[in-house]
Amino acid sequence: MIQGLYEVHFQVEDLDRSVEFYQKLGLTPAWRNDVVAFMWIEPEKSWLGLWQKPGGNHVFAKHIAFRINFQDMPEAIRWLKEKGIEPVKDGRFEPVEPVVRPFQRNASLYFEDLDGHNLELICTIPDDISPGLPKMYWSEWEKLRAKK
Repeated sequence: MIQGLYEVHFQVEDLDRSVEFYQKLGLTPAWRNDVVAFMWIEPEKSWLGLWQKPGGNHVFAKHIAFRINFQDMPEAIRWLKEKGIEPVKDGRFEPVEPVVRPFQRNASLYFEDLDGHNLELICTIPDDISPGLPKMYWSEWEKLRAKK
């Protein structure tokens, strides 16, 4: 199921300066808000998440995401559970199915390793629905796609 590394996250002291630095290295901006910037390493395949450093450690300082096929995402929970791994919540979303982020064009599922590192299975989704939509469960997103 795992095809490669999708993302790595770093905490940074100055988000603007860090974005400039990684642009000099050839990375391109993918998505940004006030506290995080995602920079494409390889467009549509892998990115770097840069998080404005808050007080203390942020959970994503210990985060890795593994890229999987879009077609494999509906089976990701079953695949993890077959290996004795339980998925974990994605913010307010219970781990009952993958979560879609139309605004980032991806879907994912979170879990943890034995030391509590935050891990993720993630895939790119087709951009056939408005990217302005909020985060939602996979089944909700599929219903919207079916209406198109």
